[in-house]
Amino acid sequence: MSKPTLLLFFPIFCLLTFLPGFTVIKTNPALIRRADVIVYGGTSAAVIAAVQVQKMGKSVIIVSPDTHLGGLSSGGLGFTDTGNKEVIGGLSREFYQRLYQHYQKADSWKWQKKEEYGNKGQGTPAIDGNSRTMWIFEPHAAEQVFEDFVKEYHIPIYRDEWLDRSKTGITKSAGVVRSFRTMKGTVYEGKMFIDATYEGDLMAASGIKYHVGREANSVYGEKWNGVETEVFQHGHYFKANVSPYVVAGDPKSGLLPEVSPNPPGEKGDGDNKIQAYCFRMCLSNHPGNRVPFPKPAGYNANRYELLARVFATGWRETFDKFDPIPNRKTDTNNHGPFSTDYLGKNYDYPEATYQRRKQIIKDHELYQKGLMYFLSNDPRVPDDVQAKMKQWGLAKDEFTENGNWPRQLYIREARRMLGEFVMTEEDVLAKTSVPDPIGMGSYSLDAHNAQRYVKKDGYVQNEGDIGVHPDKPYSIAYGSILPKENECRNVLVPVCVSSSHIAFGSIRMEPVFMILGQSAATAAVLAIDNKVSPQKLPYEKLQAALLKDKQRLTL
Repeated sequence: MSKPTLLLFFPIFCLLTFLPGFTVIKTNPALIRRADVIVYGGTSAAVIAAVQVQKMGKSVIIVSPDTHLGGLSSGGLGFTDTGNKEVIGGLSREFYQRLYQHYQKADSWKWQKKEEYGNKGQGTPAIDGNSRTMWIFEPHAAEQVFEDFVKEYHIPIYRDEWLDRSKTGITKSAGVVRSFRTMKGTVYEGKMFIDATYEGDLMAASGIKYHVGREANSVYGEKWNGVETEVFQHGHYFKANVSPYVVAGDPKSGLLPEVSPNPPGEKGDGDNKIQAYCFRMCLSNHPGNRVPFPKPAGYNANRYELLARVFATGWRETFDKFDPIPNRKTDTNNHGPFSTDYLGKNYDYPEATYQRRKQIIKDHELYQKGLMYFLSNDPRVPDDVQAKMKQWGLAKDEFTENGNWPRQLYIREARRMLGEFVMTEEDVLAKTSVPDPIGMGSYSLDAHNAQRYVKKDGYVQNEGDIGVHPDKPYSIAYGSILPKENECRNVLVPVCVSSSHIAFGSIRMEPVFMILGQSAATAAVLAIDNKVSPQKLPYEKLQAALLKDKQRLTL
């Protein structure tokens, strides 16, 4: 197995120390790290991709902006969006098998007995004894699995390394990325690169075309893309009339916080909006492992007045997405017309600078912490809701270095590549046969709300929440992780895949990202071995390798 190399290059400069008026100029050496494949990202897909490269005998380096590995899979999303679990194969399945082994140990059950756990999953038992898989898990358990992968396969990983997104951050010639530089000045050289981030920064910096926002339905002949006013497929909408104005019913009094003053757009039209982000909180109702919800800096109870009015209509679904994970904890997700999704506050995130992204993430944190504090303490919250809410708090033994708050914002959608093949609504509804499948998905077309607006009748409503179930699992095309060859010939993109907004609503699940990460790595290694671009790699060779590694490609 070839190994990564580390080189120190010292620029040549003149030492004119003996001439009057001249001083020695000192420059820091440029640190260069090399491997066959460079994986950029700290997500679940990044780790799995690196493991696959190593298993196939090539050298690999993970360059991770994150300190902690696993992205959402270790960042609070423990109630896995499995869909049909039978289509989850390869290393993705091994991840869940390793979690099964973890929860077979008696000391993994600290806050409740194993037999007390309800074993509820998304359409499947959480603990599947027949397949020896565990689909529901605590954040720290998932993170440990990723760390175990890295340790066992001796994968070099450099953390807190952020891509230099300036024009000089990428070295590219003849359509091939030669290297990229990080903000610390380190240069990473490779034969192949895999962008496994949620944002697609390496993809964008490499000159690969992409899209942000919702396409009009007319672009790909779809039904559920674009603006979808008056479409209610989950419970995340206002079921009763609620006034959006400071003084109920009086437009002159101004809009309440968290309501957009802009019209929603015409049904079916495209826009620059993306589905809302939130944090997937890990909560506990065990007195010994519960931290009361903190009052965040700058807390203003009036920004949650809209929720108080929802409660006044009789709505009582607050706890519908407190999904149980082991040890009396939850993966708490958005639910209802006003919840943890922070509507309309992320539109600029995909293209934003690092500094601006940090501001957006902090704003989401303060909003969501304020929401939990409001639910626990504000007199406008019904007594029955508040009494139950006070039984919950942040899990004391999770995210311990971050005040028990999740490290990873749920980036449900950012950039999406415009690649060799674009996955669309018909493809993910399994109404087509896509070319050259490299994995499968099965989850519903699941897009969260993108905006909250005032209807013509003067009441408030949300828009963008879609949930359409495919009749059967579907295959994902190899071309969806490939840029067009005339744009770039050695970067693969298994997370910000080439797909429409609504198709991405199904593909964007953590098990699928791991599946595509493994397939991208396999293609990268085979392309190196065959001395071709990934676009020119004979599919038969890729297919054979994927099937050998127990990837599920078709029904």
